[in-house]
Amino acid sequence: MSAMTLQWSGHTDKGRIRGNNEDTFLTVTFDALELRHLGKIGEGSLEQSDYVFAVSDGMGGAKSGEFASRIAVDKITRLLPKSFKVSASGLNAGRGDVLEDLVSSIHKEMNAMGRHYEECRGMGATLSLCWFSPDWMFFAHLGDSRIYHLPPDGPMRQVTEDHTYAGFLHKSGKLNEREARIHPSRSQLRKALGANIQFADPQLGSLEVRPWDRILICSDGVVDGLWDRAIEDAVRSGISGDELVTLAVNQGSRDNVTALIITVA
Repeated sequence: MSAMTLQWSGHTDKGRIRGNNEDTFLTVTFDALELRHLGKIGEGSLEQSDYVFAVSDGMGGAKSGEFASRIAVDKITRLLPKSFKVSASGLNAGRGDVLEDLVSSIHKEMNAMGRHYEECRGMGATLSLCWFSPDWMFFAHLGDSRIYHLPPDGPMRQVTEDHTYAGFLHKSGKLNEREARIHPSRSQLRKALGANIQFADPQLGSLEVRPWDRILICSDGVVDGLWDRAIEDAVRSGISGDELVTLAVNQGSRDNVTALIITVA
């Protein structure tokens, strides 16, 4: 059988309301020797290398939100090549440990910077990361950015939890989608990287992927502009990450907007 391939497209935009963009996204491929940054649009094989895609939404005063999300993705690129031996061994359980260590390292560094530099006080970021290897996608998540799975023969599913109180109520069935979107606590994060939170407690998981599965990673700006049904319809239509971001902005998103769409082929 031929090796599984990935096709991806991503884009970020500050939107119409915010003066700066605190979102960042990452597209990289890596093996035991090196890590290579990829473009916003591309295609690659999983035969020799693994692929990682991530979205991070920063928070903090002045420019520290932008800085926080960049710290998150930069730290990922420094640590990933060391973990390729876990992937090459075929031990799926080991990837969860790698991702947990990765999140913990970023979390500690961000909090340390917040303690030592006044301009970084309270700095934090969300992180939604997908690590693709043959047949599997492993993920780590903190905050209210999202990972969606769109199988070719079933409904779209939100893989990650929103780490807000409104997200908890929605998951518990106490709020519907409309109520969660307007709840006063919809933007108050219970989990994040940094942000003076004592411990990083990421949601970790894995998903077996098949041909024509689609994975969407997005910041909360996409959700602010589009209902889940509209997101699903748009992604299934073959829309690019750039086009999905533009759609969310045009539909009234009040935040920075970032989307990465990955298709398995």
